[in-house]
Order: sequence, then structure tokens, then C-alpha cells
Amino acid sequence: MKTPPKDAYSLILDAIDVGDYRPGDRLVESELADRFGVSRTPIREALQRLETQSLLTRDGRSLIVASLDHNQLAELYVVRAELEALAARMAARHATEEEVRVLGDMVAADRALLGDPAALSRANRRFHKQIHLASHNRFLVQQLDLVHRSMALLATTSLAARGRDEIALAEHGAIVDAIRDRDEERAGRMLRDHISQAFVTRLKLDSGDETAI
Repeated sequence: MKTPPKDAYSLILDAIDVGDYRPGDRLVESELADRFGVSRTPIREALQRLETQSLLTRDGRSLIVASLDHNQLAELYVVRAELEALAARMAARHATEEEVRVLGDMVAADRALLGDPAALSRANRRFHKQIHLASHNRFLVQQLDLVHRSMALLATTSLAARGRDEIALAEHGAIVDAIRDRDEERAGRMLRDHISQAFVTRLKLDSGDETAI
């Protein structure tokens, strides 16, 4: 059986998501084709798709990774907080015992990553994705995927602030407890507060304040 062709769109999106390409970086068709081992046609189509989704923007004739201004960042976090809160409420209602156990195991395992913002940021995305899936609502998961795609445009993680990593993990643990207790309102409230605190911390980082509180 033939190996299915590589998805250029996913390859570029993943590279942005993990920080290989940062806001302001220029993306060149020929360089991307060489890097990912695909022809320039799918690369060109992928770049056009990413531009349509506002993940890339024009700088003269070049395409660069987009960045978010203060207003766009605030708008993104408002939407994220509400959708994540809904996912937490639905997870408290629909998550299986195995899904709850996996969430708890994630929180415990992530303690080993304290002090490593990049690794903890990746783990954080996996944790939130698991809550999305535990909502058992495919349309909500799709919308949250779009939101988290835009999160890749943020140059830094709030987990880089001093003390934010331990606070965030404690918040994750409390969210899992609420889901385990099947307390929908508490799960939603705690997830919304968690996202709101991450936003406040990010604003402090952007202003040069490296502390979480």
C-alpha cells in the first residue's frame, strides 16, 4: 500500500505551534518544500489556506507568521474562556471514569515538568485537549481547535512567568476534581477563572513583569 502524501498544511501549522516559526518570521515556499520533503504546489496551497485563516499575513510580497495585537488577544481569550468553560461543564456531565483518570494522571505527571515552560506548555495543550474530548461534543471540539490554532500566534507562554507553572498545575488539579465530582458549574467556573488568570499573567509578561501574581 502506498503511504498517503504528507499534509503540508498540518506540517506548517505544527511548526508554528511548536515555535519553529514565530510571529514575524517569513515563510518561503522553496525552503518549506525542502524542509518537509514535499513539492511547492501543496506548500503554496497550504500557505494560501493559512493566510485565509489569518495565521499568516502579507508583508509586501512575502508571507509572515501573523501576530496578535492587544485587542485581538483580549478577544481571543474571551472566546477561549467561554468555550473552555463549556467544555469543562460538559466533561463533568459526560466524561467516562477512564477519561477522568487520564486527566488526573496528566496533572500528576506534569509536575515533573515544572521549571520547563516549553515542555509544560505542550503538556498544557494536551491537558486542555483531553478536556475538550471528554465533553463528547464534536462541534465544540472543532471550535476549540480553531481557537487553539490562533493561540499558536502568541510569542510567549504565560507559563514562563515566575510561579505561574505551579499555580496553573494546582488549578488543573482543582478542575479535574470538579469534573470527577460531576459538579458542572464548579468545573466551568474554575476553567474560566484558569483561562482568565492566564490572560492576566500574559499581559504582565508583555509589560515586562515576569511574575505570575
